Amino acid sequence: MKLDINSDMGEGFGRWTVSDDAEMMKVVSSANIACGYHAGDHEIMRRCALDAKAAGVAIGAHPGFRDLLGFGRRAMPVDPTEMCSMLAYQLGAMQGIATSVGHKVTHVSYHAAYGNAAVADEDLANAMAAVIARVDRDLILYSQPDTAVERSARKAGLRVMTLFLADRAYRADGSLVPRGLPGAVVTDHAEVAKRVERFARDGSVICEDGSSLAMRAKGVLVHSDTPGSVGLAQTVRQTLDRLGVEIAPSTELAD
Repeated sequence: MKLDINSDMGEGFGRWTVSDDAEMMKVVSSANIACGYHAGDHEIMRRCALDAKAAGVAIGAHPGFRDLLGFGRRAMPVDPTEMCSMLAYQLGAMQGIATSVGHKVTHVSYHAAYGNAAVADEDLANAMAAVIARVDRDLILYSQPDTAVERSARKAGLRVMTLFLADRAYRADGSLVPRGLPGAVVTDHAEVAKRVERFARDGSVICEDGSSLAMRAKGVLVHSDTPGSVGLAQTVRQTLDRLGVEIAPSTELAD
């Protein structure tokens, strides 16, 4: 069995940092790098690309709304044409930075409210996936399973990396418990280990109501802004290592 461990990274700005990206690079197999809109800047992007190259970690663009104050988690009334332009702009920026240091962007992972907008609107999801395909048909689109984002990627002829979110609680319908509600973010190491082991052994997760949800995924995500994120990612890695799971980047696993 092979799984990807990935994290949303580079989510600082200027002198401010959210997590230790260099240490996270030692744990993950793929990194989703903020492109300057919800977080990140040209120097943070460059350092992440360099660290990823040195560690043999695959990198992807992590586009979001242009919302530094809200960390890209606030819904914004943006029309589909502008949504697609924002995507092309951020993807192009990440590709330029990666190329300048001798690395390559291999995937795209939408951030927070920007991705939620695509999940909620199939036509928008299709338009955004078409942009990615026009830029580079070999790019992989990260998605939670059975969503408009996954369907749009397959319609556009893109490969998909389906994700299990190790540090977020699920509802029985497969959606995430909204941030701000009790238990929405999972920070207990023992609980994360238990969730990851269950996912690896039988492909399921226990939801907030106690029900079991089938989880069709090939990647495990840990958010870098979750408190103690590096330690949580290490717990994920150690759990999978103990189970004999091989860790591999999405370039080897996406379908």
